[in-house]
Amino acid sequence: MTSSDPKLRRRRVDPLEAGSSSITHSVEEKKKEVWRAGSSGSSPISHCTALAIVTVLGSITTFYKIWHPAEVVFDEVHFGKFAGFYLKRTYFFDVHPPLAKMMLAAAGYLLGYDGHFDFGNIGDNYIENNVPYIGLRMLPATMNVLCVMLIYSIMRQSGYAVLTCSLSAAMYLLDNSAVAQNRLIMLDSMLVFYMLSTVYCYIRFRKLRYQEFTPAWWFWLIATGVAMAMTVSVKLVGLFVVTTIGICVLVDLWELMDIKRGLTMKEFMRHFNARALALIIIPIFVYLFWFYIHFIILDQSGPGDTFMSSAFQETLKNSAIKMKSLDIHYGDEILIHHPGTEAYLHSHDLKYPLRYDDGRISSQGQQVTGVKEADDNCYWRVKPTKDISKDKRVPVRHNDIIQLEHVSTETNLLTHDVASPLMATNEEVTTVEQDKQYNETLFKVVLDDHNNGNIWSTHMKLVKLMHVDTKVAIWTRDKTLPEWGLGQQDVNGNKNTQDRSNFWMATEIKGLNATEINMNKKKELKKIPFIMKFFELQGRMLRHNSGLTKPHPYQSTPITWPFLIRGISYWSKNDTREQIYMTGNVFGWWLSIGGIAIYAGIMLADTLARRRGIEPIDEPLRHRFISSAGFFLILWLTHYLPFFAMGRSLFLHHYLPAATCNYLLLGAVFQFMFIDGIDSPVSRLEGTSNTKYRKFHPLMMVASPSKYSYLAASLILLGQLGMFLFLSPLTYGTPGMTISQVLQHKILNTWDLQFAK
Repeated sequence: MTSSDPKLRRRRVDPLEAGSSSITHSVEEKKKEVWRAGSSGSSPISHCTALAIVTVLGSITTFYKIWHPAEVVFDEVHFGKFAGFYLKRTYFFDVHPPLAKMMLAAAGYLLGYDGHFDFGNIGDNYIENNVPYIGLRMLPATMNVLCVMLIYSIMRQSGYAVLTCSLSAAMYLLDNSAVAQNRLIMLDSMLVFYMLSTVYCYIRFRKLRYQEFTPAWWFWLIATGVAMAMTVSVKLVGLFVVTTIGICVLVDLWELMDIKRGLTMKEFMRHFNARALALIIIPIFVYLFWFYIHFIILDQSGPGDTFMSSAFQETLKNSAIKMKSLDIHYGDEILIHHPGTEAYLHSHDLKYPLRYDDGRISSQGQQVTGVKEADDNCYWRVKPTKDISKDKRVPVRHNDIIQLEHVSTETNLLTHDVASPLMATNEEVTTVEQDKQYNETLFKVVLDDHNNGNIWSTHMKLVKLMHVDTKVAIWTRDKTLPEWGLGQQDVNGNKNTQDRSNFWMATEIKGLNATEINMNKKKELKKIPFIMKFFELQGRMLRHNSGLTKPHPYQSTPITWPFLIRGISYWSKNDTREQIYMTGNVFGWWLSIGGIAIYAGIMLADTLARRRGIEPIDEPLRHRFISSAGFFLILWLTHYLPFFAMGRSLFLHHYLPAATCNYLLLGAVFQFMFIDGIDSPVSRLEGTSNTKYRKFHPLMMVASPSKYSYLAASLILLGQLGMFLFLSPLTYGTPGMTISQVLQHKILNTWDLQFAK
């Protein structure tokens, strides 16, 4: 590929001889000549016009009928509710950092919303409940339009032609998944916006690499770090863009360390320290700042209390759990509840059968089971195994060895090396008379949060009952026993003692009214350092996120995402046959994957050719293709590949940041294939006193789109537009479709659309 003006491609002299200012002057003069000649569309006016057009079009596709449906859609159930919690200052727990949710809450505050609606179920009516849902949806929708502008600006700052910038932005604004996801009360548009902001700021920083330590250089470097922190402050997957920038910075530092660059170690360390400050230290403080605001706002007790430690809960006002909590003492008769299955530890005067259906033999001991409703057979007396004072009540503490006596039958809880009824690998749990098998009735009290108070208490302290003799934990699961067990829940001794589901919660002490007792106590709010609250919440977020493994009817695997094998049903209405089915633009997504294959093929062919001494691609084109398109490829990889290592339930919308990056790469591949030349150089070449050691030989070139370039772009956009319009009833949830129309829109047999039969 060659430029239309050969003069633009002549190699310049070394700037140390000719002066870097002359290079810049020549570049600018040559570009002005081309703009005046009309052979290139890369003038500032052309860029501004094109940016305005794609912004208007993005606003149309995003805001079209944003009021429909006037009902709760998919994850608006969660994030609308969380915004309400902020407005009521009620503590809640979520696996995501707080920034985007606080943005939604701020929008609600400005709209006069007080958080009264609970967003309880998909399909709940907004208008009937007086919720300013249109205003709330406008925030993520606006962020989506800003994403269109950022995509255009990223391509422009990377040196691509107006046609290429417009194509990448248009592919995004006509993507059904971006429109469907980012006009609802959810977090993804904020995530993509800050991710793209990070990319944009870093490109602006890289363009100033010859003007190091100037005010502009510092501004864009720090802006990169701040945008990066904002991305992570929306969702922890923002760490993917941190990884991308980290890779680029390491490569940059590696090049700076090269002795041929002429940097002393002092100068190199100055570069290193600047990046450490802007890309590590400042982002950490930005991330901490949003949690600090989070804790200041959420100072009232709420539904998130139970996820936190007792010390944390005691910092919240009006804690209902604290009012229900009492310390457990020896001799107390308590109810023991399993939070994971909502079952109470229970026993009754029935025996295990001698022989189970599979032929295994039991101990014929008294059955210990789980029941959903507590009754008199659910009370257990806590008995000491050490001498204690008889004159005062002695609390039960972490690591105490106890016995649990079943009050109704006056027998002690026991587990032993006999297989449980339903799990041959786990131990049977039974009870035994008071004076028998003493060692097998001993259990250690292991509190989950013993560092913040080591006394076992109701509602506030999760407990694991570890069998001293056989080292198993009392455990239950949602499996019911056969008829001989009255269909009650299986309880056994779990050999996997690290399983989080081994923890139980004492919920009541018989004969004591916790609320009445606590009302007579003057309990002052406790304070714990912010950093302790921060680290506790981070740990809970990570642990809970990794535990989101419960199957979901619309979950999918990462390998299927680029090919849109399966979407997500967000909302449907039976009487009008309307539905929102979140799926991407099939044309655009498949073409983008093809772009990745083309990039890989071109790079492989170029590498093989150069091994034979052939240089098939002009150096400016090759450099742009490797550095810019390669950067976009790394962005795609870092936002996609990590999901393969995740064990949690995953959905198609997790791929949206990667799909956005793929459109950037598609634009780069398009320019390489269909546009003659590039706008080069794009970086500021005039050096500073610190860059005299730099030696560069820029080759002047200006991109020259031909009629074939416009034809190719037009065909691509027609395909994208056609698919967007075809899928729009599923994207906007209107109009409703007949069964035959639904079947026509079922492009892949794996799409589980509503009303398809």
